Amino acid sequence: MNTPPLAGGAAGPDALRPLLGTVLDALRDGAEARGGPLPAGGPGRVAARLREATGPVLPETGRGPHAALRALVHALAEGAADPADPHCAAHLHCPPLALAAAADLAAAALNPSMDSWDQAPAASALEARTARELAALVHPYGPDGTPRPYGPDAPTGPGRTHEDEQPDALVTTGGTESNQLGLLLAREHARTRHTEPLRVVCGANAHHSIHRAAWLLGLPEPLTLPTPDGTLDPHTLHTALTGLCHPGTPGAPVLVCATAGTTDTGAIDPLPALADLTRTHGARLHVDAAYGGPVLFSTTHRTLLDGLHRAHTVTLDLHKLGWQPVAAGLLAVPRAADLAPLTHRAAYLNADDDTEAGLPDLLGRSLRTTRRPDILKMAVTLQALGRTGLADLVDRTLAAAHTLAGLIDDHPAYELHSRPTLSTVLFRPTGADDTTVATIRRRLLHRGRAVLGRAATPTGLWLKATLLNPYTTTDDLASLLKLVEGHTPR
Repeated sequence: MNTPPLAGGAAGPDALRPLLGTVLDALRDGAEARGGPLPAGGPGRVAARLREATGPVLPETGRGPHAALRALVHALAEGAADPADPHCAAHLHCPPLALAAAADLAAAALNPSMDSWDQAPAASALEARTARELAALVHPYGPDGTPRPYGPDAPTGPGRTHEDEQPDALVTTGGTESNQLGLLLAREHARTRHTEPLRVVCGANAHHSIHRAAWLLGLPEPLTLPTPDGTLDPHTLHTALTGLCHPGTPGAPVLVCATAGTTDTGAIDPLPALADLTRTHGARLHVDAAYGGPVLFSTTHRTLLDGLHRAHTVTLDLHKLGWQPVAAGLLAVPRAADLAPLTHRAAYLNADDDTEAGLPDLLGRSLRTTRRPDILKMAVTLQALGRTGLADLVDRTLAAAHTLAGLIDDHPAYELHSRPTLSTVLFRPTGADDTTVATIRRRLLHRGRAVLGRAATPTGLWLKATLLNPYTTTDDLASLLKLVEGHTPR
């Protein structure tokens, strides 16, 4: 067997080109063989088909690059749940843009590792620039609502640079990591001012990663407030904070975690009122806007996120309403200096004398060491589409959700949970109980006809359509409802 070529260097593209032809053909042929949003037959049949198509994982003698690529990529495509199919709408799992996937190929070929400048000279500079730009989108104003000053006129504190006072963001693997970092920064901030451990307060509508992060960080179990209407009620929060916070006294420090785009319904907590309460009670505010954050691109819908800029930390994902391949997450802060608790030293990566000599220190940009340059696909998308192009995709997607809600509302056989806030629509056949709803969903999955989620609410179980395909048509949505009707037990 010939020695396999490398992807990098001047010769790399010529080595990649024929392999890419094989990959692209296998992707197309696998999707055509699947013929729908996901493979039929359920987990056992999919696993058996994969074993049969791919053979031994580690054969004694290799089958060659084209044969391996053709077999495995075809098998993966044929067995995929394809978010580009308009009937694949269960989760916050977007169809990535072709240009973003192409940029991800370049990132894989160049293979920068984002833990030291000498492994990622240009990639680290691109990350710093793009992260600041996205952070400024989240934090265009100071906590008092006035435009944030930038440049040489920005005020600085002792020992701080002008960049320290400007918004910044860390690139993460998504909402779970970003939420963990938000809690970590709050914990470290509290340690410098309090002897008691940080108390986390969230709604029952919060993402499960908030509770997991508290556990990982050794914090007390979060105080979880009821959210019977799907959002965190300011009066309920006020009552809780009154019992926990005592401004001017050495009480327990508190972090309130709000949500801008819940997983079950896409609901957005009343951010301005929650920000007012945290300020009054001396608590910090973290907002999980992994789902809803990209609405900031849209002039039509950005008012949904009024008050977001007042948070101390904000989670944002571009692999949801940003159409990026996984992973593309961010944690935004209003001041780069807020990230100082993440500072860490490893002599082989960021020696003091190297940093003093001007080499950028990347190790404090993540809890991970080896890191892909996920910023490249984001930067390419931002430059290719601009704010207006991304806004168009956001607006199309949210409009599709309202179209689906209208079709459900007008259909006598269906019941609509509520009008959508973002792009999530809950519905069920009129009068259906929880068992019927769960059965419909599993039938559609087993037969490979549609991928719908499920959401448990105080009013029972609902089918969940999470629309993230901006090219979904009214006919696509109408046919989805017909599929549900055809798979409803009689």
